[in-house]
Amino acid sequence: MEVRDGRLVIEASTPEGVYLLCPGCRTPSGRVHSRYGERLADVPCGGRGVVIELSVRRLFCDNGNCPRATFAEQIEGLTCRYGRRTPVLQRTLSALGVVLAARAVARLALLLGIVVSRMTVLRLVIAMPDPVWTVPRVLGIDEFATRKGRRYGTFLVDCETHQPLDLLPDRDADSVTAWLREHPGVEIVCRDRAQVFAEGARAGAPNAQHCADKWHVWHNLAEAVERLVAGHRTLLRDLVEPAPEPEPPKPEPAPAQTVMAAVEPPEPYPQGKFLERLRATHAAVRAQVEQGLSLRAIARHLGLGRNTVRKYARAASPEAMLHGQWQNRTSKLDRFKPYLEQRVAEGCTNLSQLHRELQERGVRCSYSTLRDYVRPVRPDRRTTGGPPPIARPPSPRQATGCIMRHPDHLREDDQQQLKTLLARSLELTAAAGHVRTFATIMTNRTRPSTIPADHRPQLPRQALHGIRA
Repeated sequence: MEVRDGRLVIEASTPEGVYLLCPGCRTPSGRVHSRYGERLADVPCGGRGVVIELSVRRLFCDNGNCPRATFAEQIEGLTCRYGRRTPVLQRTLSALGVVLAARAVARLALLLGIVVSRMTVLRLVIAMPDPVWTVPRVLGIDEFATRKGRRYGTFLVDCETHQPLDLLPDRDADSVTAWLREHPGVEIVCRDRAQVFAEGARAGAPNAQHCADKWHVWHNLAEAVERLVAGHRTLLRDLVEPAPEPEPPKPEPAPAQTVMAAVEPPEPYPQGKFLERLRATHAAVRAQVEQGLSLRAIARHLGLGRNTVRKYARAASPEAMLHGQWQNRTSKLDRFKPYLEQRVAEGCTNLSQLHRELQERGVRCSYSTLRDYVRPVRPDRRTTGGPPPIARPPSPRQATGCIMRHPDHLREDDQQQLKTLLARSLELTAAAGHVRTFATIMTNRTRPSTIPADHRPQLPRQALHGIRA
């Protein structure tokens, strides 16, 4: 053994005088024809790649009727025909290929000292034998698209163990029937409401019980609730307060010099989710700093890097972390800044028109570049007293989503709107109660008799029209 070019190289050879069986006729032979070398890659050791340079024998087959004249010596657990890797290394790469993507395995293997390509990883995964499975008691049947709208296949899965069983090349009742007849013993068939799967399951397993899967049951309930909510559109319109009366127009703006002097300096970054997340993280870090926790403990608790926590801890305010990131940068529109300020002061706030005027002057810039450049000097309706945006009432689909989701997963404004909506309609209140009860049954498998009666309001029969258990 020695280290060459950062790899551990092991030179070995097979012993002489050992009789081996011919792989063709199983005749023992010990007559040596020649020797040749094999170069095998093995699992790394001590952070170094391992290469085994093995010298093996080529033996004569003494059976004249055997089609093999010679055969190579194989060592169990170390070599295989046409193999360039040891079985241990092949199993390791195959297991990584199942868990990770092929490119990720190739990058990780390089760090471990193993040189392998992504295509080799794919070949190893494809060569793995299929897992052994037994006929399931509960069989799940669904479809998948190889080309959406044109070609479909059928996917079979064990609903109790979640183990994939088989893929059928088409979406046909005859294929499902043939598979069920070849694998008898299915007691429950979980499927959607496709007629193809229904006919195939009835013909292949006539004694099996059919049921819809949880997703389709919940989806059908959501469609029924949406139809019920759509019949109360007038209540949805009443959830939005009427727009206030428009204020009288303000006097004409002053010249460009005074307008620009009166405009307050822009915020370091526009309002949005990024700034909200920045402020929330800064508040969380500062609160734990005031409690006396170390930076390492804060980083471990919040799931952040220690250097990131240090930046938040040293910043007096969230806006201080943004200073200098978006200011004082040069732009291709700097030489047209006086013209843009003049046009904005004249009352032209239409960005499309300003973009066309700049293009006529030979400026090549995108609409988004102009929008970001003009934002600091463009009047904002929220700050200049202009008419606020018109609030729109929630759509029936949005209201249905509030009813179907868990109350703890709703925002405060959605919870308030849902509370107001249910207070105005007894039917929607009853529907929401049935949804909560049904969700409890599906999630916790609680019998309806164990749910208090006040949580099971009665829903009109026509409201649940279309739901089939």
